Amino acid sequence: MSDSLATLRRVVRNRPTGPRPERCEMCAEEIAPGHGHVVDVQSRQLLCACRPCYLLFTNDEAHLRYRAIPDRYARIGNFLDERTWDELQIPVGLAFLFHNSALGRMVALYPGPAGATESELDLPIAAELRPDVEALLLRRGQDGYLVPIDVCYELVGRLRTLWRGFDGGQQAHAAVEELFDRVRARAR
Repeated sequence: MSDSLATLRRVVRNRPTGPRPERCEMCAEEIAPGHGHVVDVQSRQLLCACRPCYLLFTNDEAHLRYRAIPDRYARIGNFLDERTWDELQIPVGLAFLFHNSALGRMVALYPGPAGATESELDLPIAAELRPDVEALLLRRGQDGYLVPIDVCYELVGRLRTLWRGFDGGQQAHAAVEELFDRVRARAR
């Protein structure tokens, strides 16, 4: 019994402390905070990528399974007026829209307590919006922004963990404000 206890103590003592470094999900190289992402166009899964792997998927004309998510932010003004918002039957005041190339159309996602609810839209595709990797982040009656799609999924994840009650609660509202402040600053 003492040999087993000694072995267990040795394993615990030799266990690495602190967080493990993040790794590229394509080649397993260690990556720094602020690394790039790629999206699997078929499954829409986001993957962390080192710079060399990220650069492999930056050609928009290539028909590849993965695409690099750009770092472009732009203010687009009040993209949907109140009437259009209602006509599109967007049921909430916060949504992001992107062109899903697998479906060949625009889709809207509404962040909420269970993640993102998806809806297909009959909207023309904005010419400057890069399919699968950029989104229009919108709040009813306010300016919208063209953002990298990973920003939208970051918001979905944060709201999922913070949501309380019917309308999300103070922490969820604060997270939305913080994200829009950050996006607004990047879009200048």
